[in-house]
Amino acid sequence: MELAGIGAVLFDMDGTLVDSDAAVERAWERWAAEYAVDPAAALAIAHGSPADRTIRRLLPALDEVAVAAAAARQLALQYDDLSDVTATPGAHELLNALARLALQWAVVTSADRRLAEARLGAAGIKAPVLVTVEDVSVGKPDPEGYLRGAALLGVPVGRCLVVEDAEVGLRAGRAAGAMTAALKGLDGDLRLHDLAQLAHQLESTPSAP
Repeated sequence: MELAGIGAVLFDMDGTLVDSDAAVERAWERWAAEYAVDPAAALAIAHGSPADRTIRRLLPALDEVAVAAAAARQLALQYDDLSDVTATPGAHELLNALARLALQWAVVTSADRRLAEARLGAAGIKAPVLVTVEDVSVGKPDPEGYLRGAALLGVPVGRCLVVEDAEVGLRAGRAAGAMTAALKGLDGDLRLHDLAQLAHQLESTPSAP
């Protein structure tokens, strides 16, 4: 993939910039127990998706009011569970590289703002632009979040690189028209072992901004 034309990087949060997988799993397991849902079924589809979308798939008989209440409960289980939340390998190295290259970046997450700020803070990361589930009408895999992130940065989405660790997020990035970089063995325009790899590739691109 040609990185020379990249004008901005749009990051997913959980599992991409922030290692919060254990906290996410604990919250869904507790939620599943409260709502009599198979926790394995919840975990199989929850990663990267807004809570309300996951809940609609797990409990299709719920009305919108009940879905909203269930989603609020799921998020509430995560707010204070930060003990093992940290930056992912290479995250700070990559963010430092973006600063040196004068490349803009944003976080586009399926979390709400309270949870996103808590987890990013626990990881020692301050996002210059943060797009949360509260800022969009439709969550991932819809492209709205990534389109909004690009617009807030003032960079055409075709010159943005979306970095994701979940297929639902990669689908959102592709639908937005962005280039994609995939972690965890997933298939993007660029496959990454970790974020340090992307830092090295961007800094070794001769004509990178």
